[in-house]
Amino acid sequence: MATFTTRTVTSTRHEWIVPAAEPWGAPAEEVSKAWAVAAARYREAHGLPEDAAIPGNALTFHVTDDAIVISYTIEEAA
Repeated sequence: MATFTTRTVTSTRHEWIVPAAEPWGAPAEEVSKAWAVAAARYREAHGLPEDAAIPGNALTFHVTDDAIVISYTIEEAA
């Protein structure tokens, strides 16, 4: 007889999308604003103080055809 356990994990991805129209891309100021808000929300989601450092791999930046997407994912056991 097999011995095992099972679980279900729900992932929620939070994204901030900064338009990056060709040929100029996204303005640094807008990327900075989105980054700051994403970092603040990450801290809230993890119960960290406002001034706490966040792990270097907590936020990810993805380039699409017309935007820069800043995101983080939270996984929770269902």
